[in-house]
Amino acid sequence: MNSDYTLVINIIQIALLVYLGLATLYIFVFAAAGLFYRQPHYSENSLKQKIAVMIPGYKEDEVIVEVAKDALLQDYPRDLFDVIVIADSFEPETIALLKSLPLKLIEVSFEKSTKSKALNKAMEQLPDDYGIAVILDADNIMARDFLTKINSCIDSGFFIVQGHRTAKNINTSMAVLDAASEEINNHIFRKGHRALGLSSALIGSGMAFRYGFFKDLMSKVKAIGGFDKEIELKVLKDGYKIAYLNDALVYDEKVQNAEVFHNQRRRWLSAQMKYSGEGLFGSFKELVMKGNFDYFDKTLQTLQPPRILLLGTVILFTSVFVALNLFLHANALFLYLWIILFLICISVFIFSIPVSFYNASTMKALASLPGGMLLMLRSLIKTRGANKQFIHTKHTSSNSNTGK
Repeated sequence: MNSDYTLVINIIQIALLVYLGLATLYIFVFAAAGLFYRQPHYSENSLKQKIAVMIPGYKEDEVIVEVAKDALLQDYPRDLFDVIVIADSFEPETIALLKSLPLKLIEVSFEKSTKSKALNKAMEQLPDDYGIAVILDADNIMARDFLTKINSCIDSGFFIVQGHRTAKNINTSMAVLDAASEEINNHIFRKGHRALGLSSALIGSGMAFRYGFFKDLMSKVKAIGGFDKEIELKVLKDGYKIAYLNDALVYDEKVQNAEVFHNQRRRWLSAQMKYSGEGLFGSFKELVMKGNFDYFDKTLQTLQPPRILLLGTVILFTSVFVALNLFLHANALFLYLWIILFLICISVFIFSIPVSFYNASTMKALASLPGGMLLMLRSLIKTRGANKQFIHTKHTSSNSNTGK
């Protein structure tokens, strides 16, 4: 082949190897570290604070009553926690059922609904006698000891803690893939980060804050989507550490069809792109001047491609360039580099996927993986404007596999 064509191919290979290699190496380091994570012990004899369990919901009539009833069943002193449902655009019948329960109901209505608006509106009406704010999605089910564990962790000195959000349903192949994806992120961005002394990533639900701190923080948040990303950057810049409780479980409904998957990922990717690289220079300055590696790492994390797209891209380009290099009898170094990149990327997923997922259902779900990659690519392409509008993810009343 013409030497000019070979040079162009080699330049493309080098660029792809550098980009994909750095992205893969980043998650590999934390995936390996996650293998050595050990859950810290926090005393259950700690001072019990009053907790506000806030559940904002938009048109969540199918699930909210069931979730609210379950939230009232915590193994925590009943006079020390309130379940607060923030109802946006619920049906009158749902409102009536919620009013019959021993909880606080706050009805809200906005021209453009967002979770941050709902939370801020609720805290305007709530008393300030709470010590802890717990944030749930309208489909979330807490394990019975969730509040006890959250309280112990915050009483030990943390201002922010992320619980272990995990699947409550794996009834479709898409749900299995979504559940596996959640656990991969838990391993890399929560267990792996905490094992190396860095902050856990927030997810947007199943998380808790010191109440006054959260109220003040949220009053400055203007995000339409991805409010958790905005507050994450704020608190890390200010030097706060985010804890992670792997044994404090919150069961979350996993998406069950392609359209819901697309809408949800479009919203998530839009939020990530909004904050992608935002303040990268400033975070590097914070790193150099103040040693704030946590904040710098978070800005690097926003530049990471989605794991499923990274896996698909590495598999695709490894296949293409291994075949091309063999055909061209190219420098063997390129061949070895692509194979090494592929093996490192695969090892990330082997390290990160829990043993419980190594079963027939997961093997069956893997057949849907190429479709999931294409959906993620479609979501990435269509992120334009998604962070400027509220994209609602509809939930059902599924309550399977919570293990309770």
